[in-house]
Amino acid sequence: MERYDPQAIEEKWQRVWEDEQAFVVPNPVSGESEPDATYILEMLPYPSGELHMGHVFNYTLGDVFTHVRRRQGMTVLRPMGYDAFGLPAENAAIREGGHPRVITNRNIESIRRQMRRMGWAIDWSREVSTCEPEYYRWTQWIFLRFFEKGLAYRKEAPVKWCPNDQTVLANEQVVDGMCERCGAEVESKSLTQWFFKITDYADALLDEMELLEQWPERVLTMQRNWIGRSAGARVLFSVAELGDELPVFTTRPDTLFGATFFVIAPEHPLVSKLVAGTEHEAAVAEYVRHTSARSAVEREAKEKDGVFTGRFAVNPVNGEQIPIWVADYVLMEYGTGAIMAVPAHDERDHAFAERYGLEVRQVVVAPGGDGGEMPTEGAYVAHSDDEALVNSGSFDGLSSPEAKQAITAWLAERELGEETIGYRLRDWLLSRQRYWGCPIPIVHCEKCGIVAVPDDQLPVVLPEVEDFKPKGRSPLATAEEWVHTACPTCGGAAMRETDTMDTFVDSSWYFLRYTDSDNDKAPFDREIADKWMPVRQYIGGIEHAVLHLLYARFFTKVLNDLGLIGVREPFARLFTQGMIYRGGAKMSKSKGNVVSPDEAIARYGADAMRLYILYMGPAEQDKEWQDTGIEGTVRLLERVWRLAQEVAARGPVEAPVEGELVRASHRAISRVSDDILRRFQFHTPIAALFELVNEVYPLKDDVARAGEVRFATETILSLLQPYAPHVAEELWATLGHERLWQTPWPVADPELLVQDVVEIAVQVNGKLRDRLRVASGTTEEELLALALASEKVKLHLDGEPRKTIVVAGRLVNIVV
Repeated sequence: MERYDPQAIEEKWQRVWEDEQAFVVPNPVSGESEPDATYILEMLPYPSGELHMGHVFNYTLGDVFTHVRRRQGMTVLRPMGYDAFGLPAENAAIREGGHPRVITNRNIESIRRQMRRMGWAIDWSREVSTCEPEYYRWTQWIFLRFFEKGLAYRKEAPVKWCPNDQTVLANEQVVDGMCERCGAEVESKSLTQWFFKITDYADALLDEMELLEQWPERVLTMQRNWIGRSAGARVLFSVAELGDELPVFTTRPDTLFGATFFVIAPEHPLVSKLVAGTEHEAAVAEYVRHTSARSAVEREAKEKDGVFTGRFAVNPVNGEQIPIWVADYVLMEYGTGAIMAVPAHDERDHAFAERYGLEVRQVVVAPGGDGGEMPTEGAYVAHSDDEALVNSGSFDGLSSPEAKQAITAWLAERELGEETIGYRLRDWLLSRQRYWGCPIPIVHCEKCGIVAVPDDQLPVVLPEVEDFKPKGRSPLATAEEWVHTACPTCGGAAMRETDTMDTFVDSSWYFLRYTDSDNDKAPFDREIADKWMPVRQYIGGIEHAVLHLLYARFFTKVLNDLGLIGVREPFARLFTQGMIYRGGAKMSKSKGNVVSPDEAIARYGADAMRLYILYMGPAEQDKEWQDTGIEGTVRLLERVWRLAQEVAARGPVEAPVEGELVRASHRAISRVSDDILRRFQFHTPIAALFELVNEVYPLKDDVARAGEVRFATETILSLLQPYAPHVAEELWATLGHERLWQTPWPVADPELLVQDVVEIAVQVNGKLRDRLRVASGTTEEELLALALASEKVKLHLDGEPRKTIVVAGRLVNIVV
């Protein structure tokens, strides 16, 4: 009998698939359609190094689903590419003394080699890299369509700035006031930046979530909270002495009479004017420097603190002057960056007031309240429609809903406020002062102003620069021949935009480029894109819930409004997988707990690693890598190998239509198909294969049941193929068949799923103590009696059971 040699077998079948272009899917001829076309996609990798186990899990999961769908007769598009621009590649190049393009291309070659070695069923003919001019030409083209539509604009804004990386950071890239990537203390500064007006699509992004029936509710909730739509009022406070207006957005205009102080965010543009030349200037400046750089999450979580500006705001409803504070629990990302603080009816305001001895004035009472002492410790926030106003002048006695309308109307009459809708969402800041990114296709002309680069001059190619290290301005500014150009409108002297785009722009439309990746006339042909879109199954990490996924939805809606594509949502079904841990921590080089995919393949083979990485636990949960676990899947494959070799040695036999192994095989088919396709679970099908192998193995030498054994063995190989395609193909060929990857997916016979005898697991306090084989249909009372009568179970009983749980046809659990 031949020895199982995973290295030789895997390399053999990878050559076969490459030679036969097994997974290449051509686009249809214009006017034709592909029956059962479906698009399966995992989030594209960032080529900052080699693949890690998170990638292996993600792409193997997608591979299993893809194989099953293809074998069900569907035409499946499953491409691959690289999110290749951005900080990690540039910083790696700086560390290694190389060029970002060289480092990136080296990493892409490494990742491509690893992916092919995994045997993933990918259509490599559609491969794209976002750093190639053939791709970013169309990123620039799309930017210009946004610019024409008024969705791309430039303005000065406060930003979080990393002095080490010399670039703008998103809130999510700031941890504890430090740059997530390099650890430098982040600063706040004001820069002229490019933005996408995603706020124009806030309502569409919220309301059209009803189309996303197959998205995790957790992701939708995160996006709803990120957008943060709420009905309320815009109220104009003013600054005593200076006369400047300080607008606020509030959902509780009924509590305006309870405002006892005013708070503005550290980034608020009026901060420096409020304290200029006052005794508070230095203290406020120091507070702003340290606090404005913290992320929104950190600022929300930390103890509330702040600093007094020495100025006062005038409350428009009663003319009271209330102190203005700067505090980091107020964010520029929400409302106007300023709040009226009502400590009696807001927990954060109450904590702040207690800390600094500020007045707490109750203006809303519960039904039946008399406006006396506060009914609870802390703020009174139990909001109800029948609560009433107190201490609110002429509005006393009105219910809260009535007061909201009345006070807002009173403000509107005096042009001091108006009813409005507020959003937490802010426009997307896309400028980056770094070299390795997509150039923004804009020139600046003294005569014509901001001018778009004409389409026929795209791409604006990223120039070569001698020194791309960050210096506080974009390194592109040093490429003087590139920067100085002619204005496309008047022909006069002009200068190119030197900021590059946020890499999330590149990844907001890549899934559309895959559908028509060789198109040199447009980013994609609408007829072709509409054939494949939306992506039927998208797979990726939960960490992308409110950036990549929200931006991709935004892009798709804009492109739909422009008539470039026929769908409103990019991803019909979304799955967010868990992370891989080792030693209780996320795998990382710094922790020394990384398992190299290359080393694991060299030792165990790709098939064993594919099986193990999905067998570790539910796909949506975090999982712990155990070296002994992969050895278990190696033993399973070796067992299947020996079984198939012995079955092949006996030669073909007539396939039976009855027999317990035939029934067991159909049960396995049903269970594997249901778990993968309906439940989207990938570990339980492997357990089903283990069980079927265990049922077949003791009977492999029974000549009288040779037909059953062969049928069961072929079923094992057919169900194993999506997980371990190399060894499954090899053994399928050994049994005299061809192209298992094209063989129809097996379908369970419903009549054979009805069991005459079933196996019942008996547990005591959750631990398996016995297995009982009983007639199908045995009642719960009979099952419990049989379990209690078991000698193996009696050994673990001490007195009467405290509780019994019976799952008909499956389980008896006795709690003692």
